[in-house]
Amino acid sequence: MFTTAQGGPIDPTNLTRAFTTLLRKADLRRIRFHGLRHSTATLLLEQGVELVVIKELLGHAHIGVTATVYAHVRLRLQRDAIDTLSTALGSPAITKANDDTAEPPPCTIVR
Repeated sequence: MFTTAQGGPIDPTNLTRAFTTLLRKADLRRIRFHGLRHSTATLLLEQGVELVVIKELLGHAHIGVTATVYAHVRLRLQRDAIDTLSTALGSPAITKANDDTAEPPPCTIVR
């Protein structure tokens, strides 16, 4: 919760204006302030924080909402895990690191 110096609520337009100014001064591309929330959740998920913890931090009423919004991150992490296992078993990585739209590869049995 952000407040003015007098303790009152910040007008959303003023928050956006101040945030845009900070981005410009830092020579960063323009993003929505809400994007910080999404980036935080994505980074936490990628660092192994459990989905239920992220759900609570975001204030989602149901974990299904969190799971749906961040499903693309979870699929990428699953592919990374498959690549790690494949490497540990002596096989080359078989998934594409930057393709978040593809389905996970089918499982194969190594004999």
